[in-house]
Amino acid sequence: MKSASLVLSLFFLLIACSSQEKVADRPPNIVIILADDQGWGDLSMNGNPVVETPNIDRLAQAGLTFDRFYVHPVCSPTRAALLTGRYAVRGGVYSTSAGGERLDLDETTFAELLRDAGYRTGAFGKWHNGMQAPYHPNARGFEDFYGYCSGHWGSYFDATLEHNGQIIESEGYLTDVLTERAMGFIQTHREEPFLVYLPLNTPHSPMQVPDLWWAKFANLEIPAHRYQEREEPHHTRAALAMAENIDWNVGRITAKLAELDLAENTLLLYFSDNGPNGWRWNGGMEGRKGSTDEGGVRSPLILNWPEKVKKSRTISVITWVGDLFPTLLEFAGVAHQGEKPLDGTSLKPLIMNEEVDWPDRLIFNHWGNRTSVRSQRFRLDHQNQLFDMYQDPGQTVNVEANFPAIANRLKNAKTEWEETVLTELPTEDTRPFPVGHPDFVYTQLPARDGIARGTIQRSNRWPNCSFYTHWTSSSDSISWEVEVLADGNFEAILYYTCREEDAGVVMAFTAGTESVSIPIEEGYDPPLRGMEHDRVLRQESYVKDFKALSMGTIRLHQGMTTLSLKALDIPGQQAIDFRLLQLKRLD
Repeated sequence: MKSASLVLSLFFLLIACSSQEKVADRPPNIVIILADDQGWGDLSMNGNPVVETPNIDRLAQAGLTFDRFYVHPVCSPTRAALLTGRYAVRGGVYSTSAGGERLDLDETTFAELLRDAGYRTGAFGKWHNGMQAPYHPNARGFEDFYGYCSGHWGSYFDATLEHNGQIIESEGYLTDVLTERAMGFIQTHREEPFLVYLPLNTPHSPMQVPDLWWAKFANLEIPAHRYQEREEPHHTRAALAMAENIDWNVGRITAKLAELDLAENTLLLYFSDNGPNGWRWNGGMEGRKGSTDEGGVRSPLILNWPEKVKKSRTISVITWVGDLFPTLLEFAGVAHQGEKPLDGTSLKPLIMNEEVDWPDRLIFNHWGNRTSVRSQRFRLDHQNQLFDMYQDPGQTVNVEANFPAIANRLKNAKTEWEETVLTELPTEDTRPFPVGHPDFVYTQLPARDGIARGTIQRSNRWPNCSFYTHWTSSSDSISWEVEVLADGNFEAILYYTCREEDAGVVMAFTAGTESVSIPIEEGYDPPLRGMEHDRVLRQESYVKDFKALSMGTIRLHQGMTTLSLKALDIPGQQAIDFRLLQLKRLD
């Protein structure tokens, strides 16, 4: 009996050893958590005296902190640089909406390379680099996508989202929902190497946060800083409450990894996409979101990987978001053999604490018509003022007279960058919106990407998550200049609202010589919502719960064409409010 028990014990020991060897042989799992509009100063680890982010702080204490890590000044360019290891303008990203956020199709993402190497890949949150396939995340290397492709969303409670192109309704607070989806993906693919990209939606506006997180900050005295006269106190309070909610969700991710015994071999990154979206405490730095100054582009970056990085360290050499592409691929053992040169440099020697001669280099920050240059010690701002960042991190004293040779070198470098890299961006965006990709079922045509004519008005000057309203004439229309990628039959699904007194309006959707129309026989006009959850008055559009209505089947033919939505008959005072047209491939 004892002999049998001993044999059984040895059997299970061999299985355990075999399993451990398999895990050890696996490339690391990769988890990337990206906050939206969170400033460097929105974490307790960086000295903010009122916010508490213990889970993020613990990741830093057990791993690496990159003390001088830079991103782009706004959302979509940072995401493009992360995905490609190249400056965003090289990939055609010059705006945050209306097509300018799209990443060129000849760019290769690290998700594609990891997927092809055997990783299971999922993205959960705000994509912001193109909506219609092949710009869609499912076409850029992510086999599972849950979230939204727009630049911001109108409601963080019970939000309308998409799952792999199909429009769905979520339940709960959006940041929590996205985290839960990421945790579910980890659970499902725990036996395989996986990439989880979690680009969260907060603390980007609208400033919505549950009472649980708001209660602490509702009447809290916020810390003083150099730009306090410009601060909106409740906006700051909401942002910091959102930061604590993010921290709670980071804790949920790390707990899930620990529960599944995956933490040791998981490389986890945490950072933000730009500086703070308001004038609030940020370590005395100059600038905020949208600025190419230090405060607009400096982000926290934490790397935690217990199996490889066991010692708390701070890396002070300058790094930037484009470095993450080659770094992740090198650790995953995946070669990059693309024809396009990378702007990023692998950080593996710094991470592994190898003795290496790391030369001073230049990092360029660009947005709009402003470019700044950062070396290890100096920043040349968009007005060609030189600042010694060692002595003057707040950029208050121009030291060009003291360092004329350095100023000239950085000016020349900026000119060369603008004449080479920046000129890769065409002066006119001629890229059509693609529809009907043969490998994808769904194509969205949102109000954001449409051109309205006549009396039709956008619900807000910010196109993202807006809708069209004030449709009063049958000569009005909304159109999209598109390229149909393959012939096919498509169900056209209209997302609309219509007042009771305007029922009977007849809507038509046209593509070349093909057309489909339908009367809207019953009114459906729910109220605007969003304000009931806002902690401060928003700048963006409020939202509605739009109704889906099948308009029937339409034939689309490959090639360039104009898609148009019109009201053939308006028996009342106006037609519909329009949010979205969804095309579903039927063959």
